[in-house]
Amino acid sequence: MSCWMLLRLHSGDLRRSLLPLYCSLSLRALSSGSISRSLRESYRILQLPDDGDSNAAEVKEAYLHMAKLYHPDSGAPTADAALFSQIEEAYRAVLAHLARQKSASQYTQSMEEEEEDQMKRNAPQHRHYLSFEGIGSGTPSQRERQYRQFRVERATDQVLEYRQKEMEKSAADEGAMVTRDARLRSKQIKITQAVERLVEDLIQESMARGDFQNLSGTGKPLNKFDHNPYMDPMTHNLNRILIDNGYQPEWIVAQKEIRETIAKMRMRLQEVRARLGEPMRHSETLQWKEHCAAFADELGKLNKKVDNFNLIVPLMSRQMVHYSLKRELEKILETDKLLRQEKEREKERKQKEQMETARTSQNTRQGLITWMQNLLK
Repeated sequence: MSCWMLLRLHSGDLRRSLLPLYCSLSLRALSSGSISRSLRESYRILQLPDDGDSNAAEVKEAYLHMAKLYHPDSGAPTADAALFSQIEEAYRAVLAHLARQKSASQYTQSMEEEEEDQMKRNAPQHRHYLSFEGIGSGTPSQRERQYRQFRVERATDQVLEYRQKEMEKSAADEGAMVTRDARLRSKQIKITQAVERLVEDLIQESMARGDFQNLSGTGKPLNKFDHNPYMDPMTHNLNRILIDNGYQPEWIVAQKEIRETIAKMRMRLQEVRARLGEPMRHSETLQWKEHCAAFADELGKLNKKVDNFNLIVPLMSRQMVHYSLKRELEKILETDKLLRQEKEREKERKQKEQMETARTSQNTRQGLITWMQNLLK
């Protein structure tokens, strides 16, 4: 029998006999100190020993420490976009090296388990497909959790890399990347869902302008408020400080503006109706209709402000309804009717007072004449 036929017949035995030797050689090559010059440079950039003995936790901790110092968004004086780009490349290279080492060791372990399972003939068939990109160790459920954590970290790295590329692109369009102050850089880079950072920047700017130097009660402890036990004391105190110094939420300002506007509109239309007669002549009727049309246009604009107010108001119970033209005109006419009736009553009262005054003066004159006549007798 030829050698080729022997090899084909005993290919399974040869694979099982040569596989441990191959895996041991791969592990020895990966775990030995002979790492490439670029990988040594990556370890040096991350300030780690270049012997390759650092684990994944140490590499991640070193990367986070370097990111806090050199990330463009960190706000540190040592922030440097170009250096942070090198740090990211070094971090990815070291992670890839660690992943290769881990995958080689796991591959050896999995092959040994596979041989044992083949001998016992009880291996579940679905485990052949649980690769998880060579990440993790232990049972399939443990490897799945480790793989999910690895995907989260990889997504974070990709987000940082994307932001870095966007910054480099914007800097290249402007001509060059220059060192900027952390406050100016925070204004130019718009990051969503960064409310805490925005608030901190506003507070720092206000402190730099001296807005907090003339506050009433500076240096004194904040008073506690017992009249509202259902509200957080810190939130209540902050709201009180803002209100005391003239700061009001946007929805309160909008609500005040709406109420003042509708009051002025009602007053103007009420004055127009008061100048017209009762009942109105034909010319006065036409004039009243023109003013009502103008009032309807202003009311439509005001209802748009009501819609905007309902979008920003924090409580559903604080929302407002649209102002109705029919109801507003009915209120104005009813108010005008009451005012006219009040004027009529006031006029009648004055007439009665004048009549009483005239009657009193006449009686006084007659009494004086009678007294003089009696005196002359």
